[in-house]
Amino acid sequence: MPNIFFLVMRRMRVPLILLVVVYAVSVLGFVLIPGRDDSGVPYVMDFFHAIYFVSYMGSTIGFGELPYAFTGAQRLWTLFTIYATVIAWLYCIGTLIALVQSPMFRAAVTRHGFTRQVARIREPFHIICGYGDTGQALVRALADSGNHCVVVEKSVDRVNELELELAVLPFPVPGLAADAADTQALLDAGLRSPFCNGVIAITRDDQVNLKVAIASKLLNRDIKVYCRAESHDTGANMASFDTDHVIHPYDIFSEYLSSALSTPSFYLLEQWLSSPPGTPLVEPVFPPSGKWLLCGFGRFGKAVHEKLLAHGLPVTVIAEDFHGAEPPEGSVIDTGTEADVLQAAGIDEAAGVIAGTDHDVNNLSIIMTARQVKHELFCIARQERTSNDHIFEAAGIDLVSNHSRLIAGALLSLINTPLTADFLRLASQQPEEWSRLLICRLVGCVDEDTPSTWVMTLRPERTPAVMALFADGVTLKLHHLMRNPENRKKRLPCVALLLQRGRERILLPDEDAALEAHDRILFAGDPRIKRRMVNVTTSPYLLDYLITGANRPRGTLLRWLRNDPAPSSGDSDRP
Repeated sequence: MPNIFFLVMRRMRVPLILLVVVYAVSVLGFVLIPGRDDSGVPYVMDFFHAIYFVSYMGSTIGFGELPYAFTGAQRLWTLFTIYATVIAWLYCIGTLIALVQSPMFRAAVTRHGFTRQVARIREPFHIICGYGDTGQALVRALADSGNHCVVVEKSVDRVNELELELAVLPFPVPGLAADAADTQALLDAGLRSPFCNGVIAITRDDQVNLKVAIASKLLNRDIKVYCRAESHDTGANMASFDTDHVIHPYDIFSEYLSSALSTPSFYLLEQWLSSPPGTPLVEPVFPPSGKWLLCGFGRFGKAVHEKLLAHGLPVTVIAEDFHGAEPPEGSVIDTGTEADVLQAAGIDEAAGVIAGTDHDVNNLSIIMTARQVKHELFCIARQERTSNDHIFEAAGIDLVSNHSRLIAGALLSLINTPLTADFLRLASQQPEEWSRLLICRLVGCVDEDTPSTWVMTLRPERTPAVMALFADGVTLKLHHLMRNPENRKKRLPCVALLLQRGRERILLPDEDAALEAHDRILFAGDPRIKRRMVNVTTSPYLLDYLITGANRPRGTLLRWLRNDPAPSSGDSDRP
């Protein structure tokens, strides 16, 4: 607001001074020029009547000579004041219109409105720096899961897209067109707000993300910082400033590919649990063992190349030697979009081809050309722009690396269900058959979309009914929480994936396991089940029904009439 006031006063200073001077001279003239009353006696107009006359005459409201008919001298002065005041008003109004239309003033008003929107947020929120494809996917996913967020994006067009997106979001998402590297922009976005839970830097510029990480940690050490890093050197620099999580998009996909090559069931499990809510179930993929052609040797290509060699698979690289890519010895120096280049690289003996250049058009061209030369190929393509989804789907590619969705899924898991990363780390050490059986259990819990994950934390502020049981010395078992509150003999469509108790983490805990205060349980299943579980853990009546099977009246009067005690909790046999 001080900036807006300063702009108005600076631009309107000259017009206002001119208007005051014109009015002052006009009033003074009417006071000094003598007039005559109805009897012809000379009189001098007082300041009140002079100011009154000039006020309604100068604003063109109307005209009337007062307190008596004017003399010729007064009417001559009136002609002067008419033109002078009209010109002064036109100058003021024109300057004011130009001020309102100036980009600087509009930016100041927009920024002031943005800060007011942020100040009105009274729930935990995250600051998202960068509203590209990744930011757009992340904002949607966070909003759908009930998380508020604030966006800082350098591109005005992207901020305008956010305005259009608000029509489908469950609550407003304030957006500011500013450089995220500007510390003041972060402060305006609520960096020091007590409701700010974290900052997410996902711009395409590593240096901007690094500066956001540094500024966030220095200005508010209590929040978590999540950063995207294209370079491992930048990622290490971010980590040195206590950045909580550094996301390398190309490493994420290379790890997924490694899982698909060695343990396809775990890869499928990893995909399901890392996808945003509402993502359709993906089919399992089985990359073949054999020779691979890798087109493109940038950061993506190098990460994939390293994993393929780690699995003992022969790889022929097709890449242009520029920008210091330094493809390995024996590589074919070309783009890979021509059939003769693919044949020279040995596509006839290849089992799969990976199109990993920086351009979606080139990647699609590589895949289509490769399939024309050899139909039986496992095809992997890198997708840069989410707007090309329909084209990549129509191409029928076996595996697509969309780094925007990969980053959004990884960040969403870290924010909403941080135990998911612990579960996947432990699950990766299990045999293939273990992952296959777990997938079968999860399939029975969902319809067409990937299973949703949520964490149930047994704390007084979140689960008061459960804590009341513990205070009474009653044993609560895991399967009690997994019963249907409408019919306790039925089981809710969900799976308990992980139980955290202090530093101990129990993978797929036994449903007969007794729970303790401060336990954290990671569930996966139908997304509607989470609300039912929350209702159970906050209602002593529902919890008592699930444990004892007694459907007790909830009102004090009804309990007195039925001579029924308040809900008590004893255990019963498992249905």
